[in-house]
Amino acid sequence: MTRTKSWFALRRASVEVSEEDGVRSLHLGGDAIQSSIRLDDPDELALDYTRAMMAFLLFNPSPRDVLMIGLGGGSMARYIHQRMPGTRTTVVEINAKVLAAARSMFHFPADNARLKVNIACGAEYLAQQSESADVLLVDGFDDGKQPTVLCTQAFYDTAYSALRPGGVMAVNFMAEEKKLDAYMQRIEKTFDGYVASLLAEDRVNIIAFAFKRHPRQVAWAELKKRARLLKKNHKLPLEEFIAGLKKLNPHTPAALRLRAVAAD
Repeated sequence: MTRTKSWFALRRASVEVSEEDGVRSLHLGGDAIQSSIRLDDPDELALDYTRAMMAFLLFNPSPRDVLMIGLGGGSMARYIHQRMPGTRTTVVEINAKVLAAARSMFHFPADNARLKVNIACGAEYLAQQSESADVLLVDGFDDGKQPTVLCTQAFYDTAYSALRPGGVMAVNFMAEEKKLDAYMQRIEKTFDGYVASLLAEDRVNIIAFAFKRHPRQVAWAELKKRARLLKKNHKLPLEEFIAGLKKLNPHTPAALRLRAVAAD
């Protein structure tokens, strides 16, 4: 998160948009940057943490349905919609003004057969889902702080229920979040220890990945093969993601371990 120097004209209650050095950013409730686009290349992911969240592709390269909690400027949803034509994307955003800003200032498209935005509480919406998503992306923030309702044991339990077998949840946290250990323990409890973490390149954010009924480990050779295939359609540092996963998570020389509990 950084402070911006020049503010753009749009100010709608707690939704603000700034522009600096060719980068347009969304702010909710303060100076913290929630989403950004480069005006000369709006279709690429501008922020390190958004690219890191896309590392879910290493585990599920072609999801049928992606469910997102938190829209921001819509960069990830737009990226998935444009780059993954076989995927349906549903976004849940609690603030209608955020959606209005995304569409008017961040090139976010209108709803269509493969993209839909629901204005609702993410936790309440998720509680109504049952095995409806292959990938769940949780990125709900208000001025750099994740709402408590998106970090409870009950929330992670409903997240597990909303995923199909083999599904992946990716949660964006601030790396300096004081309650990070507690939140990770809740995710591990819900997902029976099937978790992995990835630090974003700028080291400001850390992404927690959780897996529903997934193999206990994935061979490094398989991850590298997927990365090579994905590079055809994605300008993402996938090899660096693999190296980052190796740094933070239990593994053997041959494989990344997704179930990392002592009983194993």
